Parts: sequence; structure tokens; C-alpha cells
Amino acid sequence: MQKRKLGKSGLEVSALGLGCMGMSFSYGPPKNKQEMFTLLRTAVERGITLFDTAEVYGPFTNEELVGEALAPLRDRVVIATKFGFKHDPNGGTRWIGLDSRPEHIKQVAEASLKRLKTDVIDLFYQHRVDPDVPIEDVAGTVKDLIREGKVKHFGLSEAGVKTIRRAHAVQKVTALQSEYSLWWREPEEEIFPVLEELGIGFVPFSPLGRGFLTGKIDAQTTFDKTDFRNSSPRFTPENRTANKAMIDLLDKLAKQKKTTPAQIALAWILAQKPWIVPIPGTTKLSRLEENIGAASIHLTEGDLQEIETAVSAIAIQGARYNESNQKLINR
Repeated sequence: MQKRKLGKSGLEVSALGLGCMGMSFSYGPPKNKQEMFTLLRTAVERGITLFDTAEVYGPFTNEELVGEALAPLRDRVVIATKFGFKHDPNGGTRWIGLDSRPEHIKQVAEASLKRLKTDVIDLFYQHRVDPDVPIEDVAGTVKDLIREGKVKHFGLSEAGVKTIRRAHAVQKVTALQSEYSLWWREPEEEIFPVLEELGIGFVPFSPLGRGFLTGKIDAQTTFDKTDFRNSSPRFTPENRTANKAMIDLLDKLAKQKKTTPAQIALAWILAQKPWIVPIPGTTKLSRLEENIGAASIHLTEGDLQEIETAVSAIAIQGARYNESNQKLINR
């Protein structure tokens, strides 16, 4: 597996990371623990070094899973986790808003360290920007945690340009994690130039469009009742039908390259910037191998131009989030 550096931070990771959320949360029921242990450890053996989790995934159970699975391999991996949500005090799996108060960040850090079975968090992201807490206070708190040796690097998720600049002025931001794929390219216009200017890496989540860009989902596909795609406007049956043009494009290119639509979608992301490290999630060993294979695919300038021309003619239908989730994005 090739390596990449996240901006100018010096943090070097595998060209592809592994998003771990779906093992415990959001994409149907939690998966079998032992099977996920096997998948996580196989990922390490296959060269993946960046693993992404968060306290809210479960909540808490995903960090526990990742921590236990990777504990014997801790010196070979980079573990990223996140803070910033307020959980329902009555328990359950839901959160009830945002909370990036300094005291809460410190509490989350201590709890995450225990669940991850480690003495340091490699990359600590603010999961969503909290409009009630100045970003300078957030960055300053993480800076304190770095000084204390509990955190190595600071990250932001779904933050806008002004927030990134203000945070970076207090504590250098190593990486921004936001959604990015062939069907969601918003970061290119304003975010990418700022990341390049400041030397910040980019870690795209949902690089396969929450599974849609694999070509395995169509209008007839049904999801488990706990799968959040049931509430995503982009995944209504009519929008899946309307967005099939993107799959047709990927399928055509995949046949030319003797590869798969998912591999083309990931290879396209890797070709955009050398400081981009996508984190496709999976719970299947076969998909893990498929995703890893994308790192070896070379797209020529002609390939990239062909994709650009074709994509520019496709109007993707449906918002990526429903109204309640969209409210959590405060850039």
C-alpha cells in the first residue's frame, strides 16, 4: 500500500484508510464482533494504517471495537476519533445536539482513550462545528491535550473556510474530514485552495457515495429499518433511478480498465490531490480487497478528462442529508 502525508503535518498514513462506522452504527444492525476483528486486522496486514471511528458511533461501541481489535497492532496504526456531540442523558443510541465546550472535549478525550485502549489519540477531530463555542476555544483545548501528550494531531469535520482559518491560527489543523466523491464535489471550489495554502490534508468520508457508486444499489434495493439511507433524500427510489447515469459512466470506465465501478470512483479521488486520503467503509473482506485494489489503478489525464466531461453533464438528484441532519452542519 502506498503512503501519503496529510498536508504538511508530517502525519504519514496509507493512501486509503478504513472508515469503521458501519461496523457498529448507521448502516443496519451492529455486525459480528469476531468478523469485524478479522476485517480490521486483515486491513492492517494489507497495508492500511488509518482507521476512523468516533464516540457517537454506537454510541461508544465502535471505539470499543476498534480499540480491542487493534490493541495488539497499535504501533502499526493511526487511529482517528471525534468529539462534539451531546448524548441523550437517558441513554439510547441518539444524540441531542452539539457540545464542544472545553470541559466536554476533555471528558470525551479521557473516555475515548480508555475505549480505544491507548495512551494517545493520533488524530482528534471536532465532529461538527458548534456555533455556541468559539472555534478558538476548541482549538485551544485540543492544543492543551496535545501538550499533555493525550492527542497528536487536530482535525475538523465539515468545517468551512473561515472556521478552518480561525482554528489553524490557534492550533495547526492536520486534516479536514468532509464528504467528497464523484457525486458530491462541493469541497473543490472553496475548501481545496485553503487546504493547499495552509498545508492541511483532506480525508473524504463516503467516497463511494454511501455505497451507491459501487453500482450495487438500484431503485429496488431495500435497506434495513435502522439504515440511515432510508431517510436520505438522495436514496429515494426515484432519485436512485435518476442518478443511475453516474453508475452507467463508472461501469463503462470500469469495463475499459478491467476493474470495478468502486475502484474507478476511489482512483478518481486519489488522482485529485496527493494529500487526499479517502476512508471507504466496509464490513466485508471482499469489499476491503476491492477497495485496496483501487490504490493501484492509474487514471491518465485522458481518463480524468473523460470523467470530467461526462460528470459535468450529469445532474445528481436529491440532497445528501435530510433537514434534521443538515442542521448539524454549521460551517
